[in-house]
Amino acid sequence: MINPNRFALNRIVAPALGLSEFFDLAASLGMEAVELRNDIRDSSVTDGIEGPKVLRMAKAAGTNGVKIITINALQQFNLPSARMKALGELESLLTLCRELECPALVLCPNNRPDDQRTAEQKYHDTIEALNTYAPLFSTAGILGYIEPLGFEISSLSSAEVALKAIGESGASCYRVLIDTFHSYLGPDKPEFFGDPSVIEKIGLVHVSGVEASIEKSAFTDAHRVLPGPKDIMKSAELVHKLELAGYKGFYSFEPFSPEIQSLEKNELAGIVRNSIKYIQEVCL
Repeated sequence: MINPNRFALNRIVAPALGLSEFFDLAASLGMEAVELRNDIRDSSVTDGIEGPKVLRMAKAAGTNGVKIITINALQQFNLPSARMKALGELESLLTLCRELECPALVLCPNNRPDDQRTAEQKYHDTIEALNTYAPLFSTAGILGYIEPLGFEISSLSSAEVALKAIGESGASCYRVLIDTFHSYLGPDKPEFFGDPSVIEKIGLVHVSGVEASIEKSAFTDAHRVLPGPKDIMKSAELVHKLELAGYKGFYSFEPFSPEIQSLEKNELAGIVRNSIKYIQEVCL
């Protein structure tokens, strides 16, 4: 059975909660880890609160505190025209990671329909970006988690391709972030996630579920709820595959559904507990 302390909360699950409340929610669920974001509260990761104070708040949550395991995310990391902006943001985010004792920063690829680059160009631009950012990550002592986005318009939709690009970069500061939603939408075959050689290169797994009766091509972030028996993506089964292959890291809940985000805190806690229990039962 997966230990409850291997589950984490991404702040998108309850964006209306203040940081202290969010940390306390995670701790009350027996969790030891959370993810913060820079697309909530006017793009401020810490709601305008100084990093050291946020770190103290996290350590004071519950009995043993919670650890901030990622900041999500540096966007358009592999788009050359956005490189200078990304470099400025990266330096600021890495500084904040250090202040928060956060070990990793998530990097998301360009995901816009006006991207006219060929697949080959996108791949080589991804490698170039990884090479450009690697010295900054290494100097800061922070890891970069590359998150493929499975949408058709994404410039990096495959975890397999992401790992190949990381390998070609030669940088040791990168890992791949697996997201059950994007893995379902993307091109990677199920057996890819059962390969032990892949598992050792995974930094984190995002989990969510979809229960809407719609075509896969119509999926949006707003359809993402918590995994349960009605999840048509079978996210818990992917978790089971990762477990069997030897994954020992965190599973972080990342539901974007407004229905989940608007729940009262106690009701949300109950639904999260039910999802944890469901995933544990599938993985028995």
